[in-house]
Amino acid sequence: MAKYFDVHPENPQRRTISSVADSIRSGALIAYPTDSCYALGCRIGSRDGIGRIRTIRELDDRHHFTLVCQNFAQLGQFVHVDNDVFRAVKAATPGSYTFILPATKEVPRQLLHPKKKTVGVRIPDHVVTQALLEELGEPLLSSTLLLPGEAEPLTQGWEIKERLDHSVDAVLDSGDCGTEPTTVIDFSEGEPEIVRRGAGDTSRFE
Repeated sequence: MAKYFDVHPENPQRRTISSVADSIRSGALIAYPTDSCYALGCRIGSRDGIGRIRTIRELDDRHHFTLVCQNFAQLGQFVHVDNDVFRAVKAATPGSYTFILPATKEVPRQLLHPKKKTVGVRIPDHVVTQALLEELGEPLLSSTLLLPGEAEPLTQGWEIKERLDHSVDAVLDSGDCGTEPTTVIDFSEGEPEIVRRGAGDTSRFE
């Protein structure tokens, strides 16, 4: 059964955040809130976590996983960003955007798009997510909590706990955080390509 953590959305309890971070370091798969919708998350190097996310969401090997980063310095360790792309991404973060960029050697091979060698990265504008990332000290490997055959992501922590009780190890609930996933911008070829229109404003990339 999944552990359930009720977290204050503006002043997350330090002890709870620390406990969740410890469980992630030990290999746990969690459901957690972001500035766009709930997501599944685990450690970058967790093969078990990656496999479980693929199973829950019924994903193939062409799916772009996302590294959810605390800040730009952390993001820069995992993707190659030239000057023009740097300015565009910097201006849009933190926020509800995922950027697809060429991965560095720091990214495990199983996370990469098999042909493009790219990975998704984002910096969320959410107090609880930021607190968790700060405590963890590394990005979270993530994927939107959108179940197969459903049009919208799950939005309520209690429902996530109920439906994924035997599929995840913990649910971090800080209240409703919306149903729109991130806007996805592919910068892997240098010019922005809008892959998915979501919570982030696309006008700056058009």
